[in-house]
Amino acid sequence: MNNNNLKLSNILMAQLNPISGDVEYNKNKAIEAIKKAKEKKVNLVVFPELFLIGYPIGDILTRYPYIAKQAKKALDEIANHCKDIAVLIGYPEINTDKFGKPYYNSVALIKDEKIIKSIRKSLLPTYCEHNDYRYFEPWVDEFESRIFTLNGVNYGVIICEDGWNDFDFFEKNLYKVDPIKEIIEDIDVLICPSASCTRAKKEQLKHNMMKHCAKKHSIKYIYVNQVGANDELVYDGLSRMYDEKGELTAMAKPFEEDLAIVNLCDGGKINPLPKGLELTLNSQKEFSLDHKPDLERTYKAIITAIKDYFNKNGFKQAALGLSGGLDSTICAVLLADALGAQNVYGISMPSKLTSNESKNDAKELANNLGINFLEIPIKDMFDLIKDKFSGMFDEISKNWCNRYTNSYTNDNIQARSRAMILWGIANEFGALPIATSDKSELYMGYATINGDMSGGYAPISDVVKTKLFALARWMNENRERKNAIPVSIINKPPGAELAIDPKTGKTLLAEDALMPYEFLDEVIWRIENLNQSKDNMLEQEFLYEKKNKIDKNTKLNWLNKFFKRLNTALYKWYIVPPGPIIDGRSINKTEYKQPIISNIDYSN
Repeated sequence: MNNNNLKLSNILMAQLNPISGDVEYNKNKAIEAIKKAKEKKVNLVVFPELFLIGYPIGDILTRYPYIAKQAKKALDEIANHCKDIAVLIGYPEINTDKFGKPYYNSVALIKDEKIIKSIRKSLLPTYCEHNDYRYFEPWVDEFESRIFTLNGVNYGVIICEDGWNDFDFFEKNLYKVDPIKEIIEDIDVLICPSASCTRAKKEQLKHNMMKHCAKKHSIKYIYVNQVGANDELVYDGLSRMYDEKGELTAMAKPFEEDLAIVNLCDGGKINPLPKGLELTLNSQKEFSLDHKPDLERTYKAIITAIKDYFNKNGFKQAALGLSGGLDSTICAVLLADALGAQNVYGISMPSKLTSNESKNDAKELANNLGINFLEIPIKDMFDLIKDKFSGMFDEISKNWCNRYTNSYTNDNIQARSRAMILWGIANEFGALPIATSDKSELYMGYATINGDMSGGYAPISDVVKTKLFALARWMNENRERKNAIPVSIINKPPGAELAIDPKTGKTLLAEDALMPYEFLDEVIWRIENLNQSKDNMLEQEFLYEKKNKIDKNTKLNWLNKFFKRLNTALYKWYIVPPGPIIDGRSINKTEYKQPIISNIDYSN
């Protein structure tokens, strides 16, 4: 390969934020990027995977097949802007063959105002958030169709998952073919348009995989990723280029749109990763309570998710209950930062069990953040509903004899009264109510349907409690407004203040009702990352046990409680509103579905 050809080859990585299904919007963003690329004397513009319809696609192509025709029409319009420039752009190609799925996941090569060819994805993932094979036909023939030449440089194109099957990198592979291996001898540069969402530890895996590939094949590797959020999936961007030695030579911004130009010979600007990720690029898979390396990524991902969920759905304002506890506090800070303080209303709704400390903490937080604040006591609502229920239950007891001796009715009246107030605000002002449940408590069903689970969005539904404590401290140190979260909130043991603990005579604390969060969160991690059974966990030493002495019987009781509560919480997972996927694995609906009617022996 002539080094002069490399020197003259400038590529624009069009790291953009599409809207799922909005072909017109996405097409116009593409045309605008192409115009800017021409001004910068760029030879080739690369857009993310399926850019013209946006990722994720859900079932929009099967329900509304004319969207694929809209995408093809948009391609023709884009081609009119491609004089003296080449473009690679993802779109759903209609499969005209008699057999197979109705579409290909394709990238169109456009040059000289013509669509030169379509390059089709071969490896179609059906795990986690992916469901490609539901809609697309895999491409298994004529791998040379992935290759094209531009200005004396030979390029090969793979599409996202096509690059995730290196036989030397992974111990076990999902597919029998490695598309890179099929074309690598005939190319100088490998290009990968992608729509790869952010997750805990995913950047580490992705970096090492691409670095390995570039070095192994002595090839330049360009990766162009989607950015922004659609529903529960958040895309971090971080498009990049590696040289033949596997060295990173360019990286676009994280969690921002970026038209990043790279030169095949000289590379480009290397933007930094979210702080902390660089410390764990070679970390092993093990549970840790040191969440610090992932806190900036978590913060930016949730901020991105909130902004796009509101903006793309036409919402501007949010209302949430401010209890003075950790979960609602974290949500309030994130909402204020994402939407602007003036667009957030924090509502304190104390009951007779709410402590003065909690009321004061809620008010202080609102003042520190500059959000709108209102206190609405719910004692009158609670008394009215309780009295109404009392007579009703007495009548029902005449026919049904299975009334509980101890029930959660009074607890839930409080939570649901608060939700009704928030939905009232939503009805009057068009604000979106926020569900403040966290991942640890959702696993345990420690949340009230039509209560604290109720809302239009759940920002922290995939963040465990121990990480939320760390995030609170991190935000106090790293936001422009320092120490906005009162220290008393961070130091306060979590509790919903809905019931009195008969053992102490004080309001029931969450860890007394459940188990220590440090232990609980490791159970979740072991299920999601190691797929361990209860028996496996009983024999393994938890991080909590290294700091706290517990006997085996206590550990067994906690594990039994966890899995028993998990089984009864399954139906709640289907009811919680959408929220951003943050962890390596999730119970959010986009990724995971366990049958509600299931009888699993979690022991082995």
